Amino acid sequence: MASPFRRKSKERRKSKKDDDIDLEEVVEAEEPLEENVAEVLESLELEQALFESAKRVTHTCMDIRRGENVLIVCDPTTGEIGQALHRSATERSDRVLLIVMPKGRHHGEEPPTPVANLMKQQQIVIAPTKYSLTHTRSIRAALKDGARVATMPGMTDEMFISGGMTADFNQIKKSLSDLSSTLRRKKLIHVKDSNGTDVEFEVSWKDWNLDDNGICNRPRMITNLPAGKAFVLPKEGTMNGTIVIDGTWESTLLEEPLELIVENGIVIDMKGDATAAQIRQQFGEAASRLRSKDRELVWTVAEFGFGMNPNAAITGHVLEDEKQLGTCYFAIGDNTSLGGNSAVGIHVPGVITNPSVWLDDTQILNEGKFVD
Repeated sequence: MASPFRRKSKERRKSKKDDDIDLEEVVEAEEPLEENVAEVLESLELEQALFESAKRVTHTCMDIRRGENVLIVCDPTTGEIGQALHRSATERSDRVLLIVMPKGRHHGEEPPTPVANLMKQQQIVIAPTKYSLTHTRSIRAALKDGARVATMPGMTDEMFISGGMTADFNQIKKSLSDLSSTLRRKKLIHVKDSNGTDVEFEVSWKDWNLDDNGICNRPRMITNLPAGKAFVLPKEGTMNGTIVIDGTWESTLLEEPLELIVENGIVIDMKGDATAAQIRQQFGEAASRLRSKDRELVWTVAEFGFGMNPNAAITGHVLEDEKQLGTCYFAIGDNTSLGGNSAVGIHVPGVITNPSVWLDDTQILNEGKFVD
């Protein structure tokens, strides 16, 4: 009979090389765990950063008070921001609702009817959504019923915790207030830049909105966040000339400027790369939903303004881009929230990066720098 010891002696012994391979396998097996831990820590850091920024919104900007009805409206693109705002708002009030609505198709589109109905029942509405709800009938109805509203179209996690959202909104409020004396009794605006912008139009100086300062603590107030702009309704039918958008259009960083030809307040032609074709299609679809006699109104130059937020930057997110100190913007489409007559359900802004701006004979911006 074969010796069991002999049989055992024939078993292959592990070499030093085999041991090294086993050790490498153990190390490699541990690496995913380390990566998971890093991901968890990063997620916790983001969650905390979102919460700290949310507190600036709920505690400082909106100044939520005990027992106030608060509605937070987000969509699938802003869910984490919505949760952070909900968590923060509940520190101030126990009447806080968070609702996730379907993502819209464009700026100015009305929210679903149940959401619109809920808005009318609140004292505070905070809306971080992919597309802007600012210029909608639903927001106007909520404001009329006494709500104060903050909208955050195009908001991302990164934007929410950095850039324009980190500004001193009380200082921006002061800067906007100081601007009022410069705007007083000026009615003709002239905008030029080195790219070919050369456009003139009239405004009513009493219509300038200087409330976009981030402090929204009284009934019927509305602000964008991040805040920091002065804006006005161009008098309908008065604008003529050329506007060259060279910064961003909606949420697109432009590789080639867009040239808009304006006659009597209406964009009659647009030149540019493929973005121009996409814009024509977008506005054509909006026009197709209107009565034939109103379709031209989708091309109304609906709003003009300039940025006052020193922490904002051109990032490709128009919510922040139009607030950058020294820029100006024009919006096309619906102007009813500013008192106009173009009720077209679409409102899209484009930013000019280094404008020169005159109010009557007074120059206030020179190639993107405020004139002292």
